[in-house]
Amino acid sequence: MFDFGDKLQILADAAKYDVSCSSSGGKRKNIGGIGDSSSSGICHTYTEDGRCVSLLKILMTNYCIFDCAFCVSRKSNDIQRAAFSVKEVVELTMNFYRRNYIEGLFLSSGIFKSADYTMERLMMVVKKLRTEEKFHGYIHLKAIPGASEALLKEAGLYVDRMSVNLEIPTEEGLKLVAPEKDHQSVREPLQTIKTEIMSLKEEKKTIKKVPLFVPAGQSTQMVIGATGESDLDIMGTANEFYKSYNLKRVYYSGYIPINPKDSLLPQVGTAPPLQRENRLYQTDWLLRFYGFSLHEILNTKHQNLELDMDPKLAWAIRNPQFFPIDINTASYQWIIRIPGVGRQSANKIVQARKFGKLREDQVKKMGIAFNRAKYFMSCADSVFGLGFQYPEQVRKALVKQPLIGEASNSSRLISEVDSYQLTLF
Repeated sequence: MFDFGDKLQILADAAKYDVSCSSSGGKRKNIGGIGDSSSSGICHTYTEDGRCVSLLKILMTNYCIFDCAFCVSRKSNDIQRAAFSVKEVVELTMNFYRRNYIEGLFLSSGIFKSADYTMERLMMVVKKLRTEEKFHGYIHLKAIPGASEALLKEAGLYVDRMSVNLEIPTEEGLKLVAPEKDHQSVREPLQTIKTEIMSLKEEKKTIKKVPLFVPAGQSTQMVIGATGESDLDIMGTANEFYKSYNLKRVYYSGYIPINPKDSLLPQVGTAPPLQRENRLYQTDWLLRFYGFSLHEILNTKHQNLELDMDPKLAWAIRNPQFFPIDINTASYQWIIRIPGVGRQSANKIVQARKFGKLREDQVKKMGIAFNRAKYFMSCADSVFGLGFQYPEQVRKALVKQPLIGEASNSSRLISEVDSYQLTLF
């Protein structure tokens, strides 16, 4: 038997493999209880304004009935097993919050006995926190694939965000390393949550007060590099799930080699593919906020992202016909496609040019990465982009330079800042 401290160490360590932590979008207000999710975050990550926040991130148990080859908690793995009771998780959360150690809870679990048995206990934790402890801090709950619709709907009344892990990007890859699972069991709870959110939105048009239901939306996570999918396969799946289930985020978790003896899994040494993970996040950002379509960045001719440059720069070098872009006449939608120019800088350019044509010295003060952008743009007194007649020379010149905001472990270091845009511009 483990004491409480031992269980906390085991189950907190097991939870570190889940990267889908985000508190953005929480709207639950404190109405006389404890905590406030409206400005809180989770998981030693960063808010959009750069503030570091923390959470209690644990599994309820690392016992599991499944034997997924890529998972540290798989039933065949010889590891220490532990489980919290509902009461223990509630007390632990409240004690950590009162000591100012955390600002919220991220709760997941291995699946023990059955999906409904596990989901019921997760639901009981969040229900007790909200109704008995009057806890109004942020709660992100991992829903269990295969759990009943009734349990999902009840749990959704008490949490801010809910997510269901897709695990592997394609059905074929999932069947290879986790033959007991399928994508349909993930699609069903995602659809249930989406339908309930939309239903309550419609009710709100005619009813003054409706209950909160997953106000921060839902997300999913995919393991990258455990099976042989191309980046096109991965982003194709992500793009489809964004559109089908109104997801707030898709998370890309580089495969961590925790099972080196399994012949089904790639032998990648001791480090996950963090650079590839980072490029996928950058592509995700381009698709959601920069107006790019998937086929512009990835297609049958370019099925994988370049690791030595960000996807926006790679797209620009492959498409010299669109450049140079005149920042004094081009639309906002085209200005943000210039490598080195981000959304905020593009807005500054559009606003500033109302008062006269912009020159080189003015553009340099607008926060753009000028040494990169100059190859793709023109302004009132310079036509830098003419050098783009030689895209391969531009590639060599830019790839030699370290990309702004990039580090060897950038996606893990930046975490949830959503500052992946720093390497995009």
